[in-house]
Amino acid sequence: MTNQRVAVVTGATSGIGVVIAQQLVDSGFAVAVVGRSAERGAAVVADLGAQARFFAADLSAPGASAELTERVVAEMGRIDVLVNNAAIDHTNDLLEVGEEEIRTTFETNTFGTMNLLIAAARRMREHGDGGAIINITSRLASIGVPTMGIYSASKGAILAFTKAAAIDLAPFNIRVNAVAPGMTRTPLYQEWLEGLPDPEGEAERVAAAIPMGRIAEPEDVAAVVKFLASDEAAYLTGVSVPVEGGYLAK
Repeated sequence: MTNQRVAVVTGATSGIGVVIAQQLVDSGFAVAVVGRSAERGAAVVADLGAQARFFAADLSAPGASAELTERVVAEMGRIDVLVNNAAIDHTNDLLEVGEEEIRTTFETNTFGTMNLLIAAARRMREHGDGGAIINITSRLASIGVPTMGIYSASKGAILAFTKAAAIDLAPFNIRVNAVAPGMTRTPLYQEWLEGLPDPEGEAERVAAAIPMGRIAEPEDVAAVVKFLASDEAAYLTGVSVPVEGGYLAK
C-alpha cells in the first residue's frame, strides 16, 4: 500500500462514509476506514477488499487524532487525503438544550474535525507532496432550521475553519474544501423517517421542497468528494460545494 496514495475517511462504517470510501478505492486510493465499531469496520473492509484497512478511533477523545495519524502512517506509509466525515446528529428545542448536549456535539463535529485536520496536515507537510482535505459539513451550516441550532453551529464552525485552514495550508500545497450535503438517503434519514406518523407523506414533502425533486443519494455526495480529492481539483481550495439539489438557491 505504501506506493499508493492513501486516503483517510472518518465515519466510514455507515451511510455516506462507506460510499466515499468505496469511490476512493475505485479511484485507486488505499483507504483507511475509520470508525468506532470494530464489527462494522471489519464488514466494510471485507467489502472494499485489500486496498482498505480499518482503524478504530473515537475522535472525540483527547489525543485520538494524533494517535490515529501515527497509526495510519506507520501501517500505510503516508496520508494524502483526509475526509472528515465523522459526525453525530443533534435535535432538540433550543430552550431545552443542556450544556452537556452542546459539549458532546461539538466534541465530535467540531473539535474532532479540527484536531484531525491539523494532525493530518502535519503529516502531509512532512512528506512534501501536498494533499487534499475535505470536510463534510451540511446545508445547515448556512441556514437556520428549528431544533437544529446546535448541530448547525457545530457544522458552521467547520465551514469557517475550512476557509481559514485553506489559507494557512496553501503554502504547503494542501487544499482544504468542504462538501455540504442536504437531506440524504442514509440509515439515519430512514430511521428518522420511520419514526414519523406519516413516513411516506413526509418523504414526499421533503422531496417537493427541493428544486430537483428528490432526496440526495450517498453516491451524489461521494462523487463530489472524489472529485475534490483528485488532481482535477488541484486549483480548488477554500470552497464549500453544496450537494442539496438547489435547495439553497431558492
